[in-house]
Amino acid sequence: MPGPSSLSGSSMGRQSPDLAVSGRSGLFALGTVLIVAAALGGGGQRYGLANLAVQLTALAALALHPAAFAAFRTSAPLALRALAGLSLLLPLLQLVPLPPAIWTALPGRDLVVQSLEAAGMAGWMPFSLDPHRTLLALTALVTPLAVLAAGWTLRREQIAMLGWLVVALGILNLLIGAVQVSSPGGRASLFDEVLPEEVLLGTFANRNSTALFLVGALGFAALVPAPWARRAELALRVGLCALLLLAIILTRSRTGLVLALVPLGLAALRALSWSASRGPARGSGRARPRSLALTAGAAAVAAALFAGLLVLAPGRVADTVERFGALDRDARSYIWEDAAYSSSRYWPLGAGMGTFDEVFQIDESLENMTVRRAGRAHNDYLEIAIEAGLPGLVLVAAWLLLVGWLSWQARRSRWRWTGWAGASFLVCIALQSITDYPLRNQTILAAAGLALLALARTAQAPGERA
Repeated sequence: MPGPSSLSGSSMGRQSPDLAVSGRSGLFALGTVLIVAAALGGGGQRYGLANLAVQLTALAALALHPAAFAAFRTSAPLALRALAGLSLLLPLLQLVPLPPAIWTALPGRDLVVQSLEAAGMAGWMPFSLDPHRTLLALTALVTPLAVLAAGWTLRREQIAMLGWLVVALGILNLLIGAVQVSSPGGRASLFDEVLPEEVLLGTFANRNSTALFLVGALGFAALVPAPWARRAELALRVGLCALLLLAIILTRSRTGLVLALVPLGLAALRALSWSASRGPARGSGRARPRSLALTAGAAAVAAALFAGLLVLAPGRVADTVERFGALDRDARSYIWEDAAYSSSRYWPLGAGMGTFDEVFQIDESLENMTVRRAGRAHNDYLEIAIEAGLPGLVLVAAWLLLVGWLSWQARRSRWRWTGWAGASFLVCIALQSITDYPLRNQTILAAAGLALLALARTAQAPGERA
């Protein structure tokens, strides 16, 4: 990994005027992308026009900031640039037409070959069994990569401001969700999804995605430096975190509630670090009692908020906890059995990105079949194994290793908590991918791009000591 570059925090003040202007306008551009993504991008692949609006906004932000893109191309860590390029290259290569001698020899193409020969349509074909879905998968990557590249010249203070924008969008989801929770049958959903129970969806069509976005907002609220007066910082942080945690509970998402422990654990570490740094550094001995009093007061505020929740809506909390007892009745376990078999059919190269919903129908067993289509594997690692085979899994592993390495590098920066807030969100995405498909909507993709930007820009300045 390269060392600090000309864009590191210690040298941001010496950057060129063009990059400084690009950074200021980039702040507004990326803020616009996040807002548009939050408003329109939470519905998934069924809402193509809404997704297109998000992608065009992201492309406009990138096109208006060529200096930022040039800086990313020349100064970003080599591993980050390589993985970004490979992530685009994988679905792109799957769209390249292949001669019959090669295409028919690929694993899992037997039934397709027989169908095409019977119809008299044999000839050159792309690697992907569903090129249109693969093209959609390729264009979906535009949003996070545009956020990453267009924001590369932002100062770390500006990235922190975007983190607080995510917090504000999380609170907005809570306000919208308050109407949805009180609406029978989920009829207040912004999308066509109707759930049999009243849950908080916010601007998403899937409650797990809502919960994950709120978990990311919780991490930013707990860890990112605050733009307001320090005296009010702790109380406001705790209040915002309590509200976001309340919203996570109201989604009734089991994974969301468990993943909330990740940013909360980091928040506890940050509080202990802050409290310890305030004690011995003050010769008078007054700082430690004051910090302990503030911490105790903040904990009391959080306890009061949750006590009010238990009094006003005990059924909501009970319903969320009760869902953990339904794990043995979860239909996803049956989908995983068939998906594992399907992955072996196309191993080791895959069937093409975005093709799961089409190819899974061949391998879905009759005893597991229901009136509803699976749609997704509900395990992104299994789904990637089907769609991209071994190359896709290697790419995922490389991304996870990069996040770990950047998190380790960020420990030496005074902005490390901002970077770790982004890292915690990326880790939560990876964990939720075990039982769901979080990176299949534009809102989470845009937020993930911001999280990766915060982590990478923080790790890029190892000389900035705490």
